[in-house]
Amino acid sequence: MLSEGADLLRGSIDCHVHVCPHMNGRSATVFDAVRQASAAGQRAIVLMDNFQNSAGYAALAAMELADLNVDVLGGVILQPCAGGISFEAAQIAVDYGYGAGTGARFISLPTHHTRHVALHEGRSAAQADAAFHVPENGLLPEALYQIMDLCAARDIVFDCGHISGPEAVRLTEIARARGIERLRVHCSDHTPDTIRELAALGAFCEFSFFVLSHATQVGLTHADAEKHKIAGMTLDAQVQRIRAAGAQALVSSDAGISLLAPPVETFRQYLLLLRAAGFDDTQLRRMSRDMPGALFGIPLNDTAQPLSQRR
Repeated sequence: MLSEGADLLRGSIDCHVHVCPHMNGRSATVFDAVRQASAAGQRAIVLMDNFQNSAGYAALAAMELADLNVDVLGGVILQPCAGGISFEAAQIAVDYGYGAGTGARFISLPTHHTRHVALHEGRSAAQADAAFHVPENGLLPEALYQIMDLCAARDIVFDCGHISGPEAVRLTEIARARGIERLRVHCSDHTPDTIRELAALGAFCEFSFFVLSHATQVGLTHADAEKHKIAGMTLDAQVQRIRAAGAQALVSSDAGISLLAPPVETFRQYLLLLRAAGFDDTQLRRMSRDMPGALFGIPLNDTAQPLSQRR
C-alpha cells in the first residue's frame, strides 16, 4: 500500500488518531492501527476518543502488541459523556490502565461540546450556551484549575480542545502560569496572528489532514447522534498557518473514519502533500516526529524501549 513518502513515516509519531470505537465507521481497529504503524516504521501513535478515556485501549494494545515496538498512548477528552470538566474523571484517567507505565498521557478539554464548535456547527442556542467556553475575564471552573495542576504535577499533556483562538490564548496564558510545559492547541481554524501569539507562549500548535479532506463535506456524528459538518480548509490556507507557528508546529492525520484511508496511509499522503507545498524533509520530520516526541516525552532513538517498559 505504501510507496512514495514511505521514508517520511519512519520514526514518525501520529499524535491524533481516531481508531477507537465510534458511532461512525472506522477504517481500522486499535490493533490494526498499531500493526500498520509498526509495518511503516512509525515510533508511536496517540489515540483520541470523543466518547471515552482512550488510555485503557492504549494500555491493552501496548501490552498485547509489545513486540511491535510502537508506543501507544491514550488519554481523556472531557466531553460530557466522558465525565465533563471533572477533576475526578481526570484523576481516574491518569492511572487508568494495567499498572506502571500506563494511564492517560493527555487530558483534553471538550472537542465538540464547546461554544466555539456549537456555533460553527449551527447547533441550537441552548446547546451553545451550555457548552464549555473560556470567559473573557479568564475565570475558570475550580475543577479546571485542579486539572491543570494535575497535568503539571504528572508532566502530561494539557490539551485545549476545540475552542476559539482568543479563548486558546487566554487558556494558554493561565496554563503556562500554573506550570504546564506540555500544552497542545488545535490551530487549524485560528488566524495566523493568533497562532503566532500561541507559539510565542510556548504552545505546541497542531495541524491535521482531516480539515483538508473530503470527509468535511458530509455530516458526521462527532460527539453525539446529531450529524454535523466540520469546516474544511484549503491547503494554501493551512500552509500559511503552519508557517505562522514556526518551530512550534506539529502535524497529525486526525484519521480513523472510514471515509479516509487508515491513519498510516492518510499520514503518508498528508506528508507528501506538505512536501509538495514546499516543506523540506527536515521540516517535515520536525513536525511529524521531533515536535510530537517533545510534546509527549517520547524518546526518538531507534533503540528506545517501548514506553510500557520505561515508566
